[in-house]
Amino acid sequence: MRGDNMAAMKPRTGDGPLEVTKEGRGIVMRVPLEGGGRLVVEMTPDEANALSTALKSATG
Repeated sequence: MRGDNMAAMKPRTGDGPLEVTKEGRGIVMRVPLEGGGRLVVEMTPDEANALSTALKSATG
């Protein structure tokens, strides 16, 4: 009787740079995370503008 074969685990590496795309009426931001993976956030244009303002004020 054979043992179960499992798929090889791939090491989690950076999944690419920060990306922001317009998809339909919304804006999708993909942020790479430490340890691998990505945080995906969908927002409206108004929310994107508010985020931009908040980031600018936090970074000087």
